[in-house]
Amino acid sequence: MQALPLHSQTVPAGSLEPALGLHLLRVVEAAALAAARTMGQGNPHAADQAAVEAMRAALAEAPLDGRIVIGEGERDQAPMLFIGERVGAYAAETEPRPPAPAPAEVDIAVDPLEGTNLCATGAPGAIAVMAASESGGLLHAPDCYMEKIIVGPECRGAVELDAPVERNLRAIARRLDRDIEDLVVVVLDRPRHQRLIAEIRATGARIRLITDGDLSAGIATALQGTAVHVVMGTGGAPEGVLTAAALRCLNGEILARLAPSDEPQRERIARMGIRHLQRIYHTADLAPGQQLVFAACGVTGGSLLRGVRFFRDGARTHALVMSSAQSLVRFTDSVHFDRRPASRVRFG
Repeated sequence: MQALPLHSQTVPAGSLEPALGLHLLRVVEAAALAAARTMGQGNPHAADQAAVEAMRAALAEAPLDGRIVIGEGERDQAPMLFIGERVGAYAAETEPRPPAPAPAEVDIAVDPLEGTNLCATGAPGAIAVMAASESGGLLHAPDCYMEKIIVGPECRGAVELDAPVERNLRAIARRLDRDIEDLVVVVLDRPRHQRLIAEIRATGARIRLITDGDLSAGIATALQGTAVHVVMGTGGAPEGVLTAAALRCLNGEILARLAPSDEPQRERIARMGIRHLQRIYHTADLAPGQQLVFAACGVTGGSLLRGVRFFRDGARTHALVMSSAQSLVRFTDSVHFDRRPASRVRFG
């Protein structure tokens, strides 16, 4: 995909939308297209690597000065898109190009391929994701577990992280004006969630167990038609921040608390300046930015986004982009040509 000249696309420093949304959309589409070519090949590492390389290459063309605050890990663990890495067409420049206005300096959180195992096995729900904000607008979360409860706009303020499962589910059912038996609760299928699953089942609520992808499930709670009403359990902290960025745009809510699994993780958290492990983070604590932009593109089809579909002359992607400053969620259905089409483009 050929980018327009940088000087005509530069993201201005004063406002991240609407210009940044288009650039983020291109970045997640590139990552999704690359990952989708590895679908079903049984190699999660290769799928993730393809997405990372494509995302980094696309970011290199984006007219911004960005800093990765949530990425593939620390520099010694990740050769690219590591925490602290500078990205964007202006990141390496010593002075701005004369015809261009000052580019925006942004913090960026990425998950080039959420659901690497899903992609590797061809299972639904894999997506490419990123969020951006003004500097300081995304929590630099440690790579550890995080307890979470995630709900949509109607249920803001109705749940508590430490409340009994039944109380939370009854509160959600009241807000949604439905019976508790009609709720769908998404939980990661992990041994650590056996007690949680038993408590949910005891209420009569329905459970959707997922093997990966609690980020996309969290976003789904705030979108009508996905049949997901709440996400409960323990997942990754970086995914929690990305979820919070999306929910800031959708007016949903996440309550979360860090849950380190060993002493090295506790020490790393302490080095990051986090002193209170019992602190409960709200949506605006995880993503406090005033100008948040979020984008995601489907890799394998799921309840949130359709997957990449390849055809003779190219591929088709389904993505979304949204911002906290605009009351708008934009779904895009794009056709990417590798060559001039030999037949008419299919509609619908």
